[in-house]
Amino acid sequence: MGVVVTAGYFAGWRFRALIISVVVAVGGYLVISLYSGWQDVVEAFWKIGLPGTLIALALSLLNYGLRFIRWQMYLESMGHKVAWRPSLRIYLSGFALTTTPGKAGEAFRGVLLKQRGVPLPATLAAFVSERLSDLIAIVLLTLLGLSQYPQAQNLVLIGIVAILAMLVALSSRRFHSLLLKRSETYSGRFEGAFRAGVALLKDAHNCHSPWLLCIATLLSVVAWGGEALAFYWVLQWLGSDISLSFAVFIYALSVLAGAISFLPGGLGSAEAVMISLLVLKGMTMPVAIAATVFIRLATLWFAVFIGLVALIRSRHGEALPDENNGEVL
Repeated sequence: MGVVVTAGYFAGWRFRALIISVVVAVGGYLVISLYSGWQDVVEAFWKIGLPGTLIALALSLLNYGLRFIRWQMYLESMGHKVAWRPSLRIYLSGFALTTTPGKAGEAFRGVLLKQRGVPLPATLAAFVSERLSDLIAIVLLTLLGLSQYPQAQNLVLIGIVAILAMLVALSSRRFHSLLLKRSETYSGRFEGAFRAGVALLKDAHNCHSPWLLCIATLLSVVAWGGEALAFYWVLQWLGSDISLSFAVFIYALSVLAGAISFLPGGLGSAEAVMISLLVLKGMTMPVAIAATVFIRLATLWFAVFIGLVALIRSRHGEALPDENNGEVL
């Protein structure tokens, strides 16, 4: 007989509140998105059809799968091996909270992983490493079409500066030594938070060895490139003649704008960038809105849906192996 440890964080009214908030968010998103002409959007969805929808969802699943592999590599680089099946469920559970500013809610995985012996600073270090890897991939993808829209240089430059700052903070041994010495003598009001931050940086440093940085970047580029490819095909099915390189640029730049805005899920900012650039390239406003709504449903909101299903399986806690017979409930 196994042992079940109750998480409790998303049980009862908290879980119901989360479900209601997601449903309200999706409903509000659709109402606002379709307000300017729902007939045109429905017609565009009809053109994409079921095969197109399945292809877009498959590429989103590829994105999630590759990012999970990267997540496992980060945990193992810090000495924490978690069986892939429960780890996948825990990883996907974080998607339920992906519409929080900076996707900070995804750090909830730490609550569940802690029950499997992974300390919270290690989970946060993997989370920070994920965000950095995603940012590197997105900036690289924007470079494909930047020459066709040089006005976005400042936005891309902000992304590059953020990447360099994070890489220096995570890889500099001298910087870590200074922080470690400071944490040993610091006794102020935020002593606990400061030491936790230093521990996080130390763990995140292990996630950025040269070989792991290269592999994680490759996985991230393919993962986000897959969703960008789905966006390109959606545009083609809607009759657009936008090139693949510029479609990838539009998708990556909208994701970057959403990340920098720190709005929940990048909502609003990502859509504004995507629709503006599509219209700039000659697409009509209704079709541009339809393409944007479709790809956001197939990527962002599809992830939230999968996250909720995984969270339902996880909200009562983790089933741990029985010490006597090794069974897992």
